[in-house]
Amino acid sequence: MKLGFIGLGRMGHNVVLNLLSKKHEVVAYNRSADKVRKIVKKGAIGAYSAGELARKLARPRTIIIMISAGKPVDAVIRQLLPLLSKGDTLVEAGNSWFEDSIRRYKLCKGKGVNFLDMGTSGGLKGARYGASLMIGGDKQAFKRLEKLFTDMAARDGYAYVGASGAGHFVKMVHNGIEYALEEAYGEGFEVLKKCPYKLDLAKVARVWSSGSIIRSFLSELAEQAFRKDPELRKFKGAIGGGETGAWALKVAKKEMVEMETLAHALRVRKQSLKKQTFATKLVSALRAEFGGHKEAK
Repeated sequence: MKLGFIGLGRMGHNVVLNLLSKKHEVVAYNRSADKVRKIVKKGAIGAYSAGELARKLARPRTIIIMISAGKPVDAVIRQLLPLLSKGDTLVEAGNSWFEDSIRRYKLCKGKGVNFLDMGTSGGLKGARYGASLMIGGDKQAFKRLEKLFTDMAARDGYAYVGASGAGHFVKMVHNGIEYALEEAYGEGFEVLKKCPYKLDLAKVARVWSSGSIIRSFLSELAEQAFRKDPELRKFKGAIGGGETGAWALKVAKKEMVEMETLAHALRVRKQSLKKQTFATKLVSALRAEFGGHKEAK
C-alpha cells in the first residue's frame, strides 16, 4: 500500500526501510530535509512539508507518526488535520502518555479522521526487521490496516489490545518492566564482575541466553556489549531516559499496585547522574545496544 510516514529518527528510518522491503510505497517527511534525502536514496518518496505529504497520498490516507512524545505530536496533528479527509487514518507510533492518545483520538474523530495509538518495541533491529506492536483505537480502523501491521511486526508480534489509549498504556507498562529487568541484569552482572572467579561475562551472558530461565533479548544484548568490551569503558554509567517508566509507576500507585522493582530501578537511574557503578554502566550499554540511546549528560 501507499502510506505516509512522519519522523525519520533512528527508529523511524528503520521502520521505513522495513516497509520498503515489503514493497510498500512510503511518502516520508521529517523536519530536517537531510533525513528525507537520505531515505529517498533508499527508495522512499520524499516530502518536505506536511502539506506535500498529504497531497502525495490518495484517499483514504494512512499516515504513521513516529516522533518525540508530547507537544511535537500535537503540533504535527494540528498541521495535518486541515489537510486530511473523512476516513483517513493517523497511526501514532511513539511513546505517548495514554491519556494524550485518548484526547487526540477524540480530536481526530470529531474531524472524521481515524486515530490509532501504537506502542512499538524491539529497538532498532525490531524496527528494521519486525517489531512488537501494541495497537489501540477503533477496531474497524485496525482491521483495515492489519496487513500493514503484519508487515511491520515480527511473527506473532502485533495485537489489537483495546480502545483508544490501550496501545500506549500497554507499551508504558512494558517499559516499566523493561527498566526493572535492565536493573536486575545490571546488578547481577556487577556481582559477577566483583566476585573472585574472574568470570568471562560475555560467556556467562551467552549461556544464560541459551535455554536458561532468565534468557531474554536483554541477555543477548549483554553478551554483545561484553564482547565489545568486558569493562564497558565506553560508558560512564549515567543512565538516560526514564519518563515512560515513571508514568507506569504513577498509574500503578493509582491502581494500588506496588511496582517495587520499577521504583528501585527509577531511583537508581536518578542516582546514576551523580554516582555510577558497573551495574549502571551495563544498563547504559543495554540501552545503547537496542536503541542507540545516549547517556545522560
